[in-house]
Amino acid sequence: MKHREIYNSAQMMELIQEIGFLPLLDSGIRGFSAEEMVAEDCRYVMLPDGGWDWPLWKWKGPIITEGNCVYGKFFAGKAGFISREWWSDFCNYRRHLHPVPTEGSIEDTILFTLQEQGSLITRELRAACGFNGPKMRSRFDGYVTRLQIACRVITEDFVYPTDKHGCEYGWGWALLTTPEQLHGRESCQCPRTPEESFERLFDHFKALLPNASDKQILKLIKC
Repeated sequence: MKHREIYNSAQMMELIQEIGFLPLLDSGIRGFSAEEMVAEDCRYVMLPDGGWDWPLWKWKGPIITEGNCVYGKFFAGKAGFISREWWSDFCNYRRHLHPVPTEGSIEDTILFTLQEQGSLITRELRAACGFNGPKMRSRFDGYVTRLQIACRVITEDFVYPTDKHGCEYGWGWALLTTPEQLHGRESCQCPRTPEESFERLFDHFKALLPNASDKQILKLIKC
């Protein structure tokens, strides 16, 4: 995929609006990820003191909050951005593939908790849903990932701990919510049938990624 080099979050926001979809890291399709599109000095680097710097990682929050897009683990369980223009079709088709969770199920409990609380970081959500025992973290994260794949849970922002000087550090915690809570119910409503949304998505990806195989494109759409 041909692209211009990206040097800042504003340029990344413009690109997402232009192409509609952008995985954060390796998508399995060469060149189709934010990681591959940023300039060399915006990529991950280890510092001499043992720390790290990764401008792209730090852009995620501003892009989500200011970039008119939706972020979550949409692409084979990997995170990425979708412009609001394309969200309704993507959500329409994915929810068709993954129906509403059964009442009383763990997924239903997660959604109900988010609807009641508005937004929670992952560990708060896990505790609120009663997943406090040993080895519960990975199991719970699996449920949350499946809900993101189904376009029922998204990331609202990232929250970072601060040191004694008030400086943020670490990888950050995802602040989770539902798309309805963040963008309104109308954002998830589509005038097309799921089949029509699929055709629209497939044609768009074929034009965007002419060298990708149908199998690769279907993996992005269907997950």
